[in-house]
Amino acid sequence: MDQPITIKDILDAQQTIEQQIVCTPCPRSYLLSEWLGCDVYCKLEYLQHTGSFKERGVANALKHLNATQRQHGVIAASAGNHALALAYHSQRLNIPATVVMPIHAPLIKVDSCRRLGVRVLQHGTTFAEAASHARQLCEEDRLSYIHGFDNRHVITGQGTLGLEVIQQVPHVDAVIVPVGGGGLIAGLATAIKATNPNVQIIGVEPMSMPLFSNSLAMNEPVTMPIVPTLADGLAVGRMGDLSFATASKWVDRVISVDESELALAVLRLLELEKAVVEGAGASSLAALLGGKLPDLKGKTVVLPLCGGNIDPLVLRRVIEFGMSVDHRLCRVNVTISDRPGGLATLTRKLADSGVSIQDIRHERIFGGPDVNTVLVQLILEVRNSEHLQKVIHTLQNMGYNAQIQYGIDKPQGH
Repeated sequence: MDQPITIKDILDAQQTIEQQIVCTPCPRSYLLSEWLGCDVYCKLEYLQHTGSFKERGVANALKHLNATQRQHGVIAASAGNHALALAYHSQRLNIPATVVMPIHAPLIKVDSCRRLGVRVLQHGTTFAEAASHARQLCEEDRLSYIHGFDNRHVITGQGTLGLEVIQQVPHVDAVIVPVGGGGLIAGLATAIKATNPNVQIIGVEPMSMPLFSNSLAMNEPVTMPIVPTLADGLAVGRMGDLSFATASKWVDRVISVDESELALAVLRLLELEKAVVEGAGASSLAALLGGKLPDLKGKTVVLPLCGGNIDPLVLRRVIEFGMSVDHRLCRVNVTISDRPGGLATLTRKLADSGVSIQDIRHERIFGGPDVNTVLVQLILEVRNSEHLQKVIHTLQNMGYNAQIQYGIDKPQGH
């Protein structure tokens, strides 16, 4: 059985990789602090060379290979960020590398790995299938397998993030950490609790995949079917044995966030912090936006924004979804006269009300029995729900039959 990970292991890792990775800034967010009522600091891990914290663990693991292992090369299975980190640092150290990715891995991450010059193989529809194939190749080609989160050197490398948090925000009261396989929270919690045991370590996971919560309930890692989530970097199916054993000793509590909270968090970071962060990286903010941590009001909270590799097309959809959650992008049905000028009158009134029309469609066949009217379906951008209600009230006073279709409820509080 692996020996417990200690603060000394993480301090050693910090010395090993300090010239290999970026000591990312951890500035105070004035806007988020004002919005949420607590002192919010964002650890900008998306500023690493390949856009995520995964570089810390990979750089440390590669540095611990012996000469024979370096010559034969390394292999890993990953849906994205671990593969990118391995591709970058293996090429920098002249170590042959292969990454096995599921066939549905995000295109931006697959293409980025290929551009970095490593061998990329796509196999299976799930991470588990990709990992099984990678293990097989590992045996056949005498490669060293670098696990993304259940590897001692990877975990201690991730723990260096915790050391930086304590150095940059020594008065921190709580750190909210995304949890998937558990490598980050295991290393970070070990580092922070050894330095200041009073700091709360709060794990956050997708509501659709409560892997850590279920594992804690069973007192061992459990296996779950992978469910699609915006926080795709956290959807791994099973925590690592070592990462779970380590994290379960130090983590104070775990909360879950739903897809609407994740989308709203990505949108808030884009608008308020000018930061492009993927769903998994934004989950720490999602925990605060959902109003699930009222005890942190007035406290100093650090949010590790641990990844920024999001597909542009996915980002576009997330922005639109987030705006609908925020009641700023809404669908409205209005019945108007089907005579010349009917639509012009409606759009003029909407423009006068400060509304931007994003999309408009006519529905004549299923709009109703009155052949003199037509149902118009509009996607409107408004300032907020109060603005929309005012617009609808104005239209109704003018005799229009106008109905709002939000589609999504806004998370509690924000």
